[in-house]
Amino acid sequence: MIEIQVLTGEGRALARCAHEREALLCVDRVYAPGDRIVLSGGAHLWVQMDQALPAGEVYLPAGSMAWSVPAGEHRLAYPPGAFEARRHVISARVLGDEEIRAVRNIALNPADLRGDTDFYPHCTANVETRNEACFCARNVIDGMRLNTFHGEWPFQSWGIGAREDAWCRLDFGREVEAEKMALTLRADFPHDAYWVSGHVVLSDGTDLAFPLKKTGDRQYISLGRRRVRWLRLERLQKSDDPSAFPALTEWEVFGRDAKGDAGASPQTPPGG
Repeated sequence: MIEIQVLTGEGRALARCAHEREALLCVDRVYAPGDRIVLSGGAHLWVQMDQALPAGEVYLPAGSMAWSVPAGEHRLAYPPGAFEARRHVISARVLGDEEIRAVRNIALNPADLRGDTDFYPHCTANVETRNEACFCARNVIDGMRLNTFHGEWPFQSWGIGAREDAWCRLDFGREVEAEKMALTLRADFPHDAYWVSGHVVLSDGTDLAFPLKKTGDRQYISLGRRRVRWLRLERLQKSDDPSAFPALTEWEVFGRDAKGDAGASPQTPPGG
């Protein structure tokens, strides 16, 4: 049974619905800080957390997730007016076995949030420019690849604040088969620099070096169909451009769920 609840920060229930396969909820509410949406009833769900957001797949290791409605400065990474309407539509359905077995962008999660989450995919980093929502790690898996500017939606990105030791980690929450990944660099030239190379470390211990070039197009890196739980971008080498601001707009990973591992828990790497 799929259930959707909308709760205040104090835990008071505002709206609820439930359905065997697909739950659809309309709630009349101007969201207040602390409001959250709780979904439960499945491990693999296709969700749309608000009509202003794209729909996408989430994986729930515990069969439920709590989603804090973005408020204040956090909303700058979302469409103007998002979450400010008086009426909201939330939906969730169970993903079928064929969908789970299909090759797809297993990194995509428009619902990802900053900070700790109980659902996946999830992106974190050791630095986000000025700690601003427009430059936070979750932006690289939100499905938006517009990269000819920088700042507020739709040009949100992962910014590194000119740090040379920046890394970004992508957790899947379970074991997946990763075939290849695509990086879309931010290309607001000449404001931006770019990376000429980098490494991706996989949870199985693999360390892959890859080159990059000055382009706003996707750049593909083979991952060899390895079974992994997480990936980490690191050792990103900046070009010799005068700009100090390379950044990443989107990180896509193409693959599928590993057979027989749908209920596994996430694994934490040493020093992660």
